[in-house]
Amino acid sequence: MSSTGLRSVPAGDLPADGGGRTVPLWLSIVACSVPMFMVALDNLVVSTALRTLAVDLKADTRDLQWFVNAYVLSFSCLLLIGAALGDRFGRRKVFVLGIAVFTLSSIACGLADTSAELITARTVQGFGAAAVMPLSLTLLSQAVPERLRSLALGLWGAVSGLAIALGPVVGGAVVDGLAWEWIFWINVPVGVLAVPFVLKVLKESRGERAGLDLLGMLLASAGLLALVWGIVNGSEDGWTDGRILGAFAAAAVLLTAFVLWERRVEHPLLPLGFYRVRAFTLTNVVSASMYFGVFGSIFFLSQYLQIAPYRTPLHAGVLTLAWTLMPMFIAPVAGALTDRVGGGRLMALGLFLQAAGLAWINLAATDDTPYSHLVGAMLVAGAGMGFAIAPTAAVVLGAVGPEHRGKASGANTTVREIGGALGIAVLSSVFLEYGSPVNAQEFVKGLHPAVWVGVAVVVFGGVCALFIPRPPRPAAEPVEDVPADEPAPANA
Repeated sequence: MSSTGLRSVPAGDLPADGGGRTVPLWLSIVACSVPMFMVALDNLVVSTALRTLAVDLKADTRDLQWFVNAYVLSFSCLLLIGAALGDRFGRRKVFVLGIAVFTLSSIACGLADTSAELITARTVQGFGAAAVMPLSLTLLSQAVPERLRSLALGLWGAVSGLAIALGPVVGGAVVDGLAWEWIFWINVPVGVLAVPFVLKVLKESRGERAGLDLLGMLLASAGLLALVWGIVNGSEDGWTDGRILGAFAAAAVLLTAFVLWERRVEHPLLPLGFYRVRAFTLTNVVSASMYFGVFGSIFFLSQYLQIAPYRTPLHAGVLTLAWTLMPMFIAPVAGALTDRVGGGRLMALGLFLQAAGLAWINLAATDDTPYSHLVGAMLVAGAGMGFAIAPTAAVVLGAVGPEHRGKASGANTTVREIGGALGIAVLSSVFLEYGSPVNAQEFVKGLHPAVWVGVAVVVFGGVCALFIPRPPRPAAEPVEDVPADEPAPANA
């Protein structure tokens, strides 16, 4: 969507700030997107710096996984709570609090001297991100007129794509030119400027003022932590080790208890009626599959570009631009096409392109592969990511009523991030079973089977996307939360 198009929106469609003044639409999009950009950038910046962190902090492969997963798990496990707190106490207020927590914990990351200190600070970073990510989408949905929502969400997806594009380059440039600590310090000025900007531009809003489901949060968080801990440690300790089996058993019990509790509590953390709506359920499966396969693979591919052959972090980051710049261009187009073509079809196209790109990279990867043999595959995979990102948000928010969009956004982001955490954990286990990071030859031996697992999961997600129903024409009213004892809507 062009800036001219944003300026031409009728005055009646423009949102108002906290003081009742009319705010240009583009300012609302910027206010919602910049903090999200900071959060999305951070994870990929860290991925590029992993090999440097391994040397400077004397970290092994398990530590490297937790540098990523400590953030992802705390982020994903608290997303629904972040959305619920926003509904109850004010979305803008909790959004700003999340920015502040993320900024302060970034300072702690920059000051870390050991792996344990960095993992702890990354966990707190995830707490702040859990408020920023879902509420940025909810606040944007509220600030944009209904008729422009898909296009605005496409722009939001483009900003997310820009974070993906710049993450490896920024990480490489900072590690090469300064020190790894600065990949966290760069968040500080962004956070400091974002807080007053958000307070000035966005208006406050609340959702359903229901009770907080703290037990549900504890059950879900503990269950997911036990599951990922078991996967991360299973390859080294042995899958039949008593602690590993105990972790998986605890995960099964806790997650089952979470589902049973959510069915009976008056104000559930996650209304299970959402999952009676086919579009919502399948879109979450697609999101989890995409992040499992793609981000699990990126965890290794970002290291592969630095080892086979040897390249500096900045050089490797620049080479990834062929992949990571594509979503920035494709996501707005996909957002504009969502209502016309159908979100499910676009998601299916995106995942099949991603699978093709990953398979191409895997077939070409050796211990000394020229970049010219990889660049075409990166372009294909990046285009696929762009086609998948934008319609996902539009379909999820369109599947529930306006008062439930905070929880729906939180649920989708939770599933997506958990998929990424599981992808890193599972693919790392496969990698360590067949190879090791000691040299390029051993790295490639582990890379091949790990990425093939990622390809298979992405293909599965693409098949699921084909069964996502298109909304009726003319568009029906958004689907409200469906109580467990009532039949699903006809269009679900």
